[in-house]
Amino acid sequence: MEGKKIYIAGCGGMLGDAFYKSLIKKNDLKCTDIDLNEDWLEFLDIRNLNSYEESVQRFNPDYLFHLGALTSLEECEENKDNAYLTNTISVENATFIANKLNIPLLYISTAGIFDGKKDIYDDWDKPNPLGHYARSKYLGEQFVQRHAKKYVICRAGWMMGGGLKKDKKFIKKILTQINEGNKELFIVNDKMGTPTYTYDFAKNVELILDKQLYGLYNLVCEGLTSRIEVTRHILKKLNLSSEIILTEVNSDYFKKTYYAPRPYSERLINKKLKLRNINIIRHWETCLDEYLLSMKF
Repeated sequence: MEGKKIYIAGCGGMLGDAFYKSLIKKNDLKCTDIDLNEDWLEFLDIRNLNSYEESVQRFNPDYLFHLGALTSLEECEENKDNAYLTNTISVENATFIANKLNIPLLYISTAGIFDGKKDIYDDWDKPNPLGHYARSKYLGEQFVQRHAKKYVICRAGWMMGGGLKKDKKFIKKILTQINEGNKELFIVNDKMGTPTYTYDFAKNVELILDKQLYGLYNLVCEGLTSRIEVTRHILKKLNLSSEIILTEVNSDYFKKTYYAPRPYSERLINKKLKLRNINIIRHWETCLDEYLLSMKF
């Protein structure tokens, strides 16, 4: 994408960081968030329709990227109203605004909207969300599909990216434990999925929009894996396999901390991207190696 005006709402997180770095050199960006953790961010609460609409209209963009979300499953279970305000109502707000300006809308969905009863899910499998996080995200996805004039919905998997500053997900938690000197890691062996590298994700979204191939897409790294396999790969890459004990546990081991319902399998495949011959996201091992190298691990 070149020479475009792009409004990115909720740009302060892992994925926002990737889009900013990928797009800033050749495009005019306006990036907003409630967490002003960068000097290129302006404050915006996406739950407030009037503020959201006024800010986007003033910038008059060619695209609206709606990235903002409440991603803590436990927080969504505890604060249901905020979950639906942030993950559903704000998406309705974005849809209204994009339609009014007659511009394409990008919405980020999640592999977590499936119930995990199947091992692998393609773009056409029917979601069945288990908890309030998944339900609120799926409701946003449904609204965009039904009401947006032009849209791209991309379902991400286990997100990795953003570096130590912005990464709040599994990779960061493992690296934190390693940095703290832990000699034993307890990792669940009953959670299957597919990582999504934020920087590859951003590039693939650009390609979809450049080709104007609007619609719904799974967008994850190549390769099916598990939490335990990802951890094993990290230890091998960091030459720590012989120094740190990897102990497999089931999810009940962490049930006091991670009590929100989670599917057994969140494994996605990019069926539509491959059929259209526009799948450019790499294998998760390649992406993870690059990510670890970028953080000098």
